[in-house]
Amino acid sequence: PLPIFKPTPDRLTGEVLLKLGDNISTDDILPGGTEIMSVRSNIPEISKYLFVHIDKKFAGRALEKGGGLIVGGENYGQGSSREHAALAPKFLNVKAIIAKSFARIHMANLINFGILPLTFADKQDYLGIVQGDVLNIEVKGLKKHLLVRNLTQGTTIEVTLCLSALEKSMVKEGGKLAAIKAKQK
Repeated sequence: PLPIFKPTPDRLTGEVLLKLGDNISTDDILPGGTEIMSVRSNIPEISKYLFVHIDKKFAGRALEKGGGLIVGGENYGQGSSREHAALAPKFLNVKAIIAKSFARIHMANLINFGILPLTFADKQDYLGIVQGDVLNIEVKGLKKHLLVRNLTQGTTIEVTLCLSALEKSMVKEGGKLAAIKAKQK
């Protein structure tokens, strides 16, 4: 069954589990093919294949750290509209993805599963974050402009969160299904 995801807290703190370049596709995030698609309905099992062709240790690291953050370049999530490329990171407790830009459909899938899609206000700030940095993001109110404190490097950058009121309510509750369940109570 689909796990029940918790609401987004007012503060996100986590390690950058992976820093990626431009044009990361949903196939890069979660490869297709018979081996992986045969376990498609098994969320814990499919999550083991996240970024397997980029970093074979990603899923284990995410589990060991209790989740974290991902940093990406331009056009993060381009390609097919595979929702598992958002569901599996959520299962491993990826809290936010900070990228230079997102592919439109993948960004919608991230929102549906309660992962914050944040974009660099200044794309040059991408260069100042490395894998392993610990970031702190105050997200209370899910404002358009948020500050990210790099606790490892002692720097602060600005990111943007461009969501509609409906999208904010979905992310705040932990995703679309959680938001629907919250309204039914």
